[in-house]
Amino acid sequence: MLKLLSNARVFAPEDLGVRHLLIGAGRILAVSENKKELSASAATEFDLQGQRLLPGFIDGHAHVTGGGGEAGLKTRVPPVMPGQFTTAGVTSVVGVLGTDDTTRDTRSLLAQTMALREEGLGAWCHTGGYHVPPVTFTGSVRDDIVFLDPVIGVGELALSDHRSSQPTRDELLRIASDAHVAGMISGKAGILHLHLGDGERGLEQIFAALEKSELPARVFNPTHINRRKGLFEQALELAAKGSTVDITAFPVEDGEDAWPADVALLKYLDSGAAAGRITVSSDGGGCLPVFNEQGEMLHMDIGKPASLLQTLKTLLEKDVPLERVLPAFTSNVADILRLRDRGRIHTGNAADLLVLDENHDIVDVMIAGVWHVQAGVQQIFGQFEQRQNEEK
Repeated sequence: MLKLLSNARVFAPEDLGVRHLLIGAGRILAVSENKKELSASAATEFDLQGQRLLPGFIDGHAHVTGGGGEAGLKTRVPPVMPGQFTTAGVTSVVGVLGTDDTTRDTRSLLAQTMALREEGLGAWCHTGGYHVPPVTFTGSVRDDIVFLDPVIGVGELALSDHRSSQPTRDELLRIASDAHVAGMISGKAGILHLHLGDGERGLEQIFAALEKSELPARVFNPTHINRRKGLFEQALELAAKGSTVDITAFPVEDGEDAWPADVALLKYLDSGAAAGRITVSSDGGGCLPVFNEQGEMLHMDIGKPASLLQTLKTLLEKDVPLERVLPAFTSNVADILRLRDRGRIHTGNAADLLVLDENHDIVDVMIAGVWHVQAGVQQIFGQFEQRQNEEK
């Protein structure tokens, strides 16, 4: 069914002013200043009355199978339900494995990624997890990326963390090289997505790898860079070399040696670093543990996809221009992941869109031309979300 979205204040992510969009076959068929140019008798019109229309968020780091497991099997986090993404404005997601790449593996991650696709989301994943050698589907990082459609890179491989395999520089280079070459062959992202822990080494191994190899900096894609202030400063240096670095929208307590996501994003943009090399992800479904000096977990929280919207809302409440920060949630993520038809409102791109009201809350969410949220109410439920509602 054709849809006409009229009178939308479009952020594409740049501010285009008021525009009208024609949607069909899951795509943006046209964007115009003149509504009459888009007249189609078969189209159903949705008048947005000047509300802001954005590209859907791309969450580049979520534990779609659930994370955790660091304090016994009972602490394995359940899989993330589709509605947790859609109601938060996430229209595309990249799944990762974390500490537990033993009871969960690339097969289960791939299956959950495909399930999310069946539920209507844009979904991809990385092969591997925290440890070396990486867990794979085919036995080869390169083969996983080249031959398995949803697999676009490797990660999240852990560095500077007591839960990592303590990989050597040569091991890091071998995995990064496999990711890079596979990306060249397949046209996919071909990145090594790196979990950074609280260790004092920070990004030292990445700097050493770049110094001793011919690999381009874009291959190395560290996340959680705001978890320590010193790590954040290192990330600015790495971005200057050509890497895209990722902020995690996790909660930060007062006095903690970390930057909240909204503060970190503004500090990055104010630093003069390349505006296109910063992204924000949710760590949705992941365990957010606190450990003692012996590596024992004291308590844990769980990452939520909604943290992306909350971060953006906090920025907008500070009167930060939407067009300044929106790329970190949309187009920048699409660029590093080479998702060429996502992250921008442009003719021919996927019709993945969200609408914000005057309070910066989500009103509507469209994925591939289908309304998943309308008037703030979830319209499409996952298989088990629907069952839960029926039981109630």
